[in-house]
Amino acid sequence: MKVEQISIFLENKPGGLSSVTKALSDAGINIRALSLADTSDFGILRLIVDNVARAKEVLNAAGFAVGKTHVVAVEVPDRPGGLNSILEALTGQGVNVEYMYAFVERSGENAVIIFRFDATDQAIDVLLKGGFTVLPGEKVYGL
Repeated sequence: MKVEQISIFLENKPGGLSSVTKALSDAGINIRALSLADTSDFGILRLIVDNVARAKEVLNAAGFAVGKTHVVAVEVPDRPGGLNSILEALTGQGVNVEYMYAFVERSGENAVIIFRFDATDQAIDVLLKGGFTVLPGEKVYGL
C-alpha cells in the first residue's frame, strides 16, 4: 500500500530543475507526480516515477543527492468535502499530515492525492478501516 517517492535536493538556480527532468527523460523514465518546495537557496523536488530504482541510479550518476521515502496514494472523492472526510478520519486517530500533493491522473471518478504521514502504517490502517481506497504502488506507477 505504500508508494516509493524520490526526493532530490536542488540548488535554487536557473536550469536546476531542467537538469533533473532531462536526465530522467534521456533514461526513458516517466514522471507520474511531482511537488517542488523551495527556499532562497535550495529546493526539494519530490517525484513519483515509473521506475524508482533506475531514476535513483540515473540521478545519482548525474551528481544529485537523492533520497527515497514512502508515501501513500489515496483516492479522494471528487466532490465538496471529499478531502475533508479523509482528513477528519486521520485527525480523529491522531495522524498528522506532513505534506501532500495532487496526482496528475484520476482513478475512475476520484482524484488521487499523495500524502506523507508521521505514522504511515497507522494512517493506512485508519484509511482502510474508514472505507477509503489506498492505492498500491504498482497501480500508481502505471496511472
